[in-house]
Amino acid sequence: MKQMVGRARARWAAAATRYLVVLFLGVTTFSATGADAQSFTFNAVSIEGNQRVADGTILTFAGISRGQTVTAGELNAAAQNIRGSGLFSSVDVVPQGGTLVIRVVEFPTVNRISIEGNSQVRDAELLAVVQSQPRRVYSPSQAEADVAALTEVYLNKGRINAMITPRIIERSDNRVDLVFEVTEAGVTEIERISFIGNRSYSERRLRGVLETKQAGILRAVIGRDTFVRDRIDFDRQVLTDFYQSRGYADFRVQNVDVALTRERDAYLITFNVQEGQQFTFGNVSVSSEIVGADVAEFTAALRTRTGATYNPVSLENDIARLERLAIRKGLNFVQVDPRITRNDRSLTLDVEFALVRGPRIFVERIDIEGNNTTLDRVVRNQFRVVEGDPFNPREIRESAERIRALGFFANANVEAREGSSPEQVIVDVDVVEAPTGSLSFGANYNSDTGIGLLASFRQSNFLGRGQALNFQISTAETNRVFTFSFSEPQFLGRDLRFGLDLSYRTTDNENALYDTETFSFRPGFTFPVSENGRLGVFYAFDYTDLTDVAESASPIIIAEAAEGSVSTNAIGYTYSYDTRRTGLDPNSGVLLRFGQEFGIGDSEFIKTTALAAAETKVWNEEVTLRATIEGGFLSYSKGDSRVTDRFFLGSRTMRGFEAGGIGPRDANTDDALGGNTFAVARLEAEFPIGLPEEYGITGGAFIDYGSVWDVGNLRGVSEDDILYNDFTPRTVAGLSIFWTTPIGPLRFNFTEALDAQEFDNPKSFDVTISTSF
Repeated sequence: MKQMVGRARARWAAAATRYLVVLFLGVTTFSATGADAQSFTFNAVSIEGNQRVADGTILTFAGISRGQTVTAGELNAAAQNIRGSGLFSSVDVVPQGGTLVIRVVEFPTVNRISIEGNSQVRDAELLAVVQSQPRRVYSPSQAEADVAALTEVYLNKGRINAMITPRIIERSDNRVDLVFEVTEAGVTEIERISFIGNRSYSERRLRGVLETKQAGILRAVIGRDTFVRDRIDFDRQVLTDFYQSRGYADFRVQNVDVALTRERDAYLITFNVQEGQQFTFGNVSVSSEIVGADVAEFTAALRTRTGATYNPVSLENDIARLERLAIRKGLNFVQVDPRITRNDRSLTLDVEFALVRGPRIFVERIDIEGNNTTLDRVVRNQFRVVEGDPFNPREIRESAERIRALGFFANANVEAREGSSPEQVIVDVDVVEAPTGSLSFGANYNSDTGIGLLASFRQSNFLGRGQALNFQISTAETNRVFTFSFSEPQFLGRDLRFGLDLSYRTTDNENALYDTETFSFRPGFTFPVSENGRLGVFYAFDYTDLTDVAESASPIIIAEAAEGSVSTNAIGYTYSYDTRRTGLDPNSGVLLRFGQEFGIGDSEFIKTTALAAAETKVWNEEVTLRATIEGGFLSYSKGDSRVTDRFFLGSRTMRGFEAGGIGPRDANTDDALGGNTFAVARLEAEFPIGLPEEYGITGGAFIDYGSVWDVGNLRGVSEDDILYNDFTPRTVAGLSIFWTTPIGPLRFNFTEALDAQEFDNPKSFDVTISTSF
């Protein structure tokens, strides 16, 4: 018995000794004096538990080799390094005498990844944001990141209560299926967008500026009625641009309050704004610190005028004009510094455009990346500078805007960095390409031609050359049309657009006793002649024929058909002046267009067309007013016009009448003959009608006044047999409903002919709709 007690005491003493030794080593190893107090040397390394990962790979992670003397702290760091590889769920590094034992438990391999429970968002869209991949090691941290990414997808779609739960289904051979279980919940829409501090503009007008929209009846197909934080940041900027372009230089968005309703089923967004006062331009002048700069010449180049409403875009455009003028004058490294003096009493801003000497920096090179399809030259053509030119930051920013405006890229970043020396810069262009082609089949409806089917192919970046290629075939109740067009916007590397248009059309006139066949071939060039003006020159070949002419048709048409098919050659030009997009007044725009076509060869004629249109917003920009004057004149010096050449007024030119419903017509057959001259004036107003603006429905009122007349050669028919061959004006008034829908803008016109002739063909309603499916 005593022996047994003695042996027990001995074992207890030995265990206590080992415990004290371990405790001493632990205190020694991890005490405040440092982890290096204990050191180990290993002659062998034993790795246990690994199945897929090789021993050598684990040793590489550990960073310990045989015979190396390491401290306890280094052993702990080795274990952390192995864990940091993300391949193991647990790692133990245990010294056992001269052997280092590394025990690991590997993460399983992902067998497959699936999404379950989703019905409103497709699997493909969700799996696109999942970074975990099949046949890769499962990582819990990556799975958590995937849950966050999936939740963000639902958040951007307005489903803020969606829940994503990752599940692991164990399979054989240390494999798992990773399943993301989704509970989608309902859409949390934007119930109301309101403003605080707005005095000059109504909430309706300001909501129309924002990209974010309130939920409406089209919430099922309009995605802008959900809350996206990045979109709110964009809206802050567009609100600022809106006010500053209208003279409110001190405008600020103080904060945007985004709140959920108590039921968490809708957002309430409030923009707290500070408008400030509206300023106008005071004294506008130019000063120069540059030797050789003619101040008077630079002053004449300004477009900003005293008394005009302050607009930062006006300043930017004038700065660009002066800098371009300096370059044309051979004055390099000139910068324009706008010095603004504020006059709070008169609410004016005096602007002095100072010409100052900028740093001598040159463009070393332009690097373009990300354009896998688009050729480099397409991007380079948007730059007005080349390698070796003086560096102008403003020109680089404008080039970036031109690159984005191409529509070829989902994203385009242009940045400048220092080159091989402080006097050199490298311009980096990083683009992400976007789809530029489409193949569509659809249907359309037009009140003039009826229902039709169409097929079209469009490519705006053909073969990555920046060229546009369009092909379309359409068939309607009364016509069949084939069109082909091609354009090269940078012909020979210059700002010169080459265009080629082909069209073939046949008509089955329901309102006439004949059919037509036409073919047109038109190549041409278009180039800028001023900031807002462009000039186009072209050659035109036209083939026309009258077919299936009934014996009861008008004698004029029968005589014209007897001439057979006619081919004409012509050259012409078109000048256009358009400020709707580039103008300085955000509320107004002007479009002027004038063109002439000169027939040569067997038919000699002059065909002149002109259009002048203006648009402005009034009553705090709630109402849009439009005015248009349009006309045309066809005169032959050799040959005569035919029904295929003369003007007809469709509903887009003169509302309230059927196609060919007004103008000269045969008194006996009622055939519309068209006219060599037409003139139309259109006045129109568009305004809200009290419906929530998120519905996209507004009202309008219009009045049209005009006529078409002068058949020309009557081919032996008595003038008494031709109705309305002289100027006989018509007047039409009407109401419109504008509806902006996801399939395109619709317009419904309800018309009443205030002044029509007896044999005219008026109509009281028309609609234009176009859709693809």
